Parts: sequence; C-alpha cells; structure tokens
Amino acid sequence: MISGRLPLPQSRAYQLILGDCLQILHELEKASCDVVFADPPYFLSNGGTTCKSGRRANVGKGKWDESQGIESDHGFHRDWLSGCRSVLKPDGTIWVTATQHTLFSIGYVMQELGFKILNLITWEKPNPPPNLSCRYFTHSTEMLIWAATNEKSKHRFNYIDMKAENGGKQMKTVWKFPAPSKVEKLHGSHPTQKPVAFVRRCLLASSIAGDVVLDPFAGSGTTGVACVTTGRRFIGIEKAPEYRQLSRERIEAVIGPGRSKGDALT
Repeated sequence: MISGRLPLPQSRAYQLILGDCLQILHELEKASCDVVFADPPYFLSNGGTTCKSGRRANVGKGKWDESQGIESDHGFHRDWLSGCRSVLKPDGTIWVTATQHTLFSIGYVMQELGFKILNLITWEKPNPPPNLSCRYFTHSTEMLIWAATNEKSKHRFNYIDMKAENGGKQMKTVWKFPAPSKVEKLHGSHPTQKPVAFVRRCLLASSIAGDVVLDPFAGSGTTGVACVTTGRRFIGIEKAPEYRQLSRERIEAVIGPGRSKGDALT
C-alpha cells in the first residue's frame, strides 16, 4: 500500500508504480498533482486490421485493448477518470487522448464528473496508413481532450510560450506531429506509443518546472521522458512489468548528470 505517501518526494525526478491504475489512483494523495496526461486504451483489438508496410495486418495489441462492450468500456472510463479527478489539484488540468471509438464516452464521463472541457485538440499525422477497404476516409488523426478539474478552476495556460512556439501567432487546435521516431524506440516500443514532442507541448502549455505530472497508463514512459527533460516531476502507473521496465530505461537514459533519479515502487 502507498496510501498517505507524498506522490513524489522533492528529491526524486520520477516514480514508476507497478499496478492497476483503478486501484492505485485511489491510494495516492488527494489533490496532489498539477497535471494528468492519460493515454487510455482505445479498445480496438477485437479482430480489426490495418496496413503495415503495404500489407494487411491485425491491430491486436493485447487483452488490455479488447472491448468488453459499450457499458463495460464506459464504466472503465468513469472509474479511472474519477480517480484522476481525486488526485488533481483544484486548479489542475488533464489531457486525454482518444479516437472516434472512445472520444464520446470519455467526453460524456468527464462532463458527468464535473470537469470543465477547455479544448479538443486534433493531432494530424502526416503519413497515416492507407485505408485498405476503400470504404472510408483514411484515418489520419487522433483527438486530445484538455480539461480543468472543475468549472471554478483557474487553470494554467502558458499562452505566451505557445504563441512563441507557433511563430508569434496564436496556436490553433490542429497539431501536426509525426509518429515516434526510431530514436524514441531504441530501448523498445509500445503499440500505442506517442511522440515525445506531442506530450512535451501539452506539458509546456499547462505546467511549470517542478510541477507534478501523473500518467495513469505509463506504457513506454513517453510522458516521463517529456517530464524529466522539461523539469517536471513524474508519477507513472503501469500494470505490465515489461513496460514499467521499458519506461524506467527510457527515463534513465535522458536524465542528465547530477539529476536525482527515481525509484520503481511495487
């Protein structure tokens, strides 16, 4: 049990907790995190196919990505989002990735729980796989919901920084980022891995150095890498030991000399 612990002691750059976020989130200190970045399952591993290297390939990622039906999937989103809301500070914000398969369920749950939705970001991919069935438009985007803890939140938005990053113009809600590069997969990869630059922008927009960032689905540790390279403190929750280890290796690889390292809780 880790109940009652500070989420991330000042002396550490990160913590990686091995376990199910549905349990761990309710054991963390209440109102202790400035930002949550969450990349939950899209529930697409139910026999679908995609295109890889010009050939049809199964999109199965594992049991964790298999849909259990609309009601069950919706309940899952309610459970983990409820846990995230409990650990967010009153003026904190949360970023949640989604596709058309999960967007509407997640958005509805967030409104039910009292989150204030701030923006719906569209991540445009420059080189998406083609649609082999030729019966739909090619899927070339993923969505990103940005929300504050509640309607009264005085959320942080580093407007000047985002404007500067966009060449002096207001940044719009369509972001173009390529898929993770080979360099980002040197230590291994995760089937739903996001590019570091994508997560980094979210953190630079909504937090400052020293803030605590939580990722309830740590995966390959991309959020952790973005945190330690921008001076944020990171808490990652991951239930697969192999991905928790991958996260640790990636984070340790980018922590500079003299930085306090983290630990991996079990």
